[in-house]
Amino acid sequence: MRDRLQALNGPQTLGNGRAFWISFAVVLAGALIYPAWADPYDVGNSAYFLIWIFMALGLSLMWGYTGILSFGQTAFFGIAGYGYGVIAINIGASGGLTFVALLCAVSLAAVSAAVLGYFMIYGRVGGVFFGIVTFATTLALAAFLHQTAGPEWAIGKARLNGFNGMGGMSPLELPWFGGPIYLEDTALYYFVLLLLLAVYLGLRLLVNGRFGNVLVAIREDPLRAELLGYDVRKFQLAAFVIGSALAGLSGVLYTAWGQFITPASMGLPAAAMPIIWVAFSGRSDLTATLVGTFTLLLAFQTITIYSQQYALILMGAVLLATVLFMPTGLMVEIGRLIRRLHARATAGPAP
Repeated sequence: MRDRLQALNGPQTLGNGRAFWISFAVVLAGALIYPAWADPYDVGNSAYFLIWIFMALGLSLMWGYTGILSFGQTAFFGIAGYGYGVIAINIGASGGLTFVALLCAVSLAAVSAAVLGYFMIYGRVGGVFFGIVTFATTLALAAFLHQTAGPEWAIGKARLNGFNGMGGMSPLELPWFGGPIYLEDTALYYFVLLLLLAVYLGLRLLVNGRFGNVLVAIREDPLRAELLGYDVRKFQLAAFVIGSALAGLSGVLYTAWGQFITPASMGLPAAAMPIIWVAFSGRSDLTATLVGTFTLLLAFQTITIYSQQYALILMGAVLLATVLFMPTGLMVEIGRLIRRLHARATAGPAP
């Protein structure tokens, strides 16, 4: 049974073998030295791309490993982003208080996901209805925040500002002996890169262990997993909370990066984007999700410079092509092709 689950587990596609870890080390080294020769604007832009990958990895855990399709990633992104803004504005930034705000905001997203997920999962809401409920929750939250423009919509010193968005929060500040380090531009890039590395490796350990094997068993056949003695709903809720908390982490980092957040970050186009990133990349493979999401974000921004409408059309076309021709994801298919070519090359000519 364990061998069968490991065969079904996503990371086996791209993320194993000596060649993978050598490539991983080379890419990581390149990412670490990138700011030394790149333009500061490009470095800050790269940090922006990396910020969104946490959300995609969380959706990969929920959808690819557990079989839970959630449209609520941007809802928890917004909850944590606004939470960070409110807390940071009210308690200030000195003495590393922005990191307190970060932890509180991510915790707020996780608690919100635990409450919503409890009522849905233990209420036996599943399949397409899970996606509908999370999508409705996202749109309802965005609609609520749009109408908070009046002065009465304030929490302490923080005004929500409706569709204009909340601003004025501090960037992340790291206390240091020679004075505080504001995590902006290159400093933020390194912080996000190292945090992404830790989250990625942590998720790999999680999904390649017993927890991940149970998630895959639930994805393949929930009834059989339950008959084997596993509390299916408990594992589903845990995956939903972890994935939503990672979306919240993206929201906090985005808000700290731009010192600004608007309800548009939770609207209809934004809610669909994580689905497209993960479907295009390969939802059952964390490595494919990481690489594919960064690639799509880069392409999307490049096209947006010329036309935002064309960029959205491209994202829709990418999703349609993936569903019709590469349901396992483009990056996963590329990985399988590379493995087949490598195996053929190492096998040598037939006798």
